Amino acid sequence: MKKLKMGIIGAGGIAQGRHIPAYKKLSDIVTITAVSDLNPATAAGVAKEHSIPHVFSNYHDMFDIVDAVTICTPNKFHAEISIAALNAGVHVFCEKPMAMTTAECEAMIDASRKSGKLLGIAYHYRFMKDSIAAKRVITENEIGEPIVARARAIRRRKVPGWGVFTNRELQGGGSLIDYGCHFLDLSLWLLGNPIPVEVTGTAYNKLSRMPGQVNQWGDFDRENFEVDDHVTAYIKFDNGASMLFETSWSANVKSDEETMSISGEIGGIDLFPFQMNQMKHGMLLNSEADWIPGDDDAGIPQAMNFIKSCLGDEELIVKPEEALQVSAIIEAIYKSSETGKSITLR
Repeated sequence: MKKLKMGIIGAGGIAQGRHIPAYKKLSDIVTITAVSDLNPATAAGVAKEHSIPHVFSNYHDMFDIVDAVTICTPNKFHAEISIAALNAGVHVFCEKPMAMTTAECEAMIDASRKSGKLLGIAYHYRFMKDSIAAKRVITENEIGEPIVARARAIRRRKVPGWGVFTNRELQGGGSLIDYGCHFLDLSLWLLGNPIPVEVTGTAYNKLSRMPGQVNQWGDFDRENFEVDDHVTAYIKFDNGASMLFETSWSANVKSDEETMSISGEIGGIDLFPFQMNQMKHGMLLNSEADWIPGDDDAGIPQAMNFIKSCLGDEELIVKPEEALQVSAIIEAIYKSSETGKSITLR
């Protein structure tokens, strides 16, 4: 069996915590050939720990010895590195969000098309068991045409106190572009990938600038906090569907909340956890799942889908054109918040 030769670009937390462990569990179809990081000591340490044979300070140097790369850098560099790899004839699996702007996303897609190489984006919430179950239920018309989505990705006082998460120049934003993007992507996928046409949003950064901070995920500089920590939005789509959306790193709520619901013509679904809500036989019925098949670690099926797509055995579940729509919504939410007006996309 042919194995995909994978390179890792950016050897920080997400590479060490999700992608490298997933690839090692799938060692029958992928081998990690090279690693690169701006910090040579980090790259060398990761290579030693995981028996990765090649270490590069310049990621360009790995393109000749790999079939694909996984990009785990700050958002600012996603487009630059992706385009370089694609132009070199290498498949690309890029961490979310796809890029800082829609223009960068479009340039990445163009490079993928011209090179004939795959461009995958790491929206791993699609690979969660609840998400797959919900997609199956919707595809099999159990709730009819989806009409309204409600998505909440809320954390209580959990601003990431490590890395560059609060650096606007490197990340492009905060809770929305880092965390809420997952729920935007999942919502669009479950709705059938409609095209967003109008976005109204508000981005706040007041909570994390208040004195007397209590933060569960380490220390950060509240006086120079420059990204959003709480965001709300209302989104309309070309098929008439709509979405109510909220995300936060710092909400003053009782507890963290990750929930999504979709109301259709004849029924609805909730997740997380998964539940189906229907009207049948003259009754209102709520159905819970006693067991849902699949891997508890969404990183495993996500990695498998990308690898097998590169090997020609599957199709990408997260297509770059779909990830572009997520970035378009993010861009519009920020613009709407800055201007105080709704943003028309089509």
